[in-house]
Amino acid sequence: MRLLLLTLLMTLVGAGVAHGQNNYEIQVYGSDTVAPASTMVELHSNLTVEGSQPLPGSVFAEDGLYPTNHAVHETVEITTGLKDWAEVGFYIFTSWRSGQGVQWVGNHIRPRVRAPDRWHWPVGVSISMEFGYQRRVFSTDTWTLELRPIIDKQIGRWYLATNLALDRSFHGQSVPLGVTFAPAGKVSYDFSRIVSAGLEYYADYGKFMDPASLHRQQQQVFLVSDLNVSPKWEINFGVGVGPTSATDHLIVKAIIGRRFDWRHHRAGTSESMP
Repeated sequence: MRLLLLTLLMTLVGAGVAHGQNNYEIQVYGSDTVAPASTMVELHSNLTVEGSQPLPGSVFAEDGLYPTNHAVHETVEITTGLKDWAEVGFYIFTSWRSGQGVQWVGNHIRPRVRAPDRWHWPVGVSISMEFGYQRRVFSTDTWTLELRPIIDKQIGRWYLATNLALDRSFHGQSVPLGVTFAPAGKVSYDFSRIVSAGLEYYADYGKFMDPASLHRQQQQVFLVSDLNVSPKWEINFGVGVGPTSATDHLIVKAIIGRRFDWRHHRAGTSESMP
């Protein structure tokens, strides 16, 4: 428990980012995986209220990217359970901004494994590996790989999670940086059986062993709420601010997810059959 709290504290007070921030899938992962023979379908909707602006006389912002100001990013995430300790997810990223219409941004695939419940570890632990492509006009890096260790814990009404992501670009501006560090963390409190609220933190610290200067850091803090209306549904929404000059300054986000069970049920019962 002390290790989890120390890791989360380091995540929340760390140093910052060097390359473009996506703002497509703004989520702190928990350690759980989707159950076998079931699928989670999620829609991530993010509105950048105040973000990057186009350069004078150009449709692009800095680094040849489309501006993020007033952009709506919609991401479809489809995750299927393979075992009680493994899942695989697939992402479809899109962007809409006035004058540009709806555009396809890219796709990622993400297998993930976790420590099974039968191991009886004191904290939840999992690790995901996300690989994919995003178009150059939306990201300075087109082919990237992410390795994301995840640790979380429910303590009474409190929930703590930390995601210690390591990123590697294989084509783009960040290739010379090698491995970069992009942590995220969450602290929330269950006010009732349905409503919980708390803080989420996201950052990209740049080069793993040589963090970027404060001016070039990207860090965001979100005030969020989760609605636990049913085990079949995932509902999360929040408002985030980016205090550094390299970060979009105001974002509104929402996640709506629905679980589907593909197992057969015995007639007249709710009992599942493989």
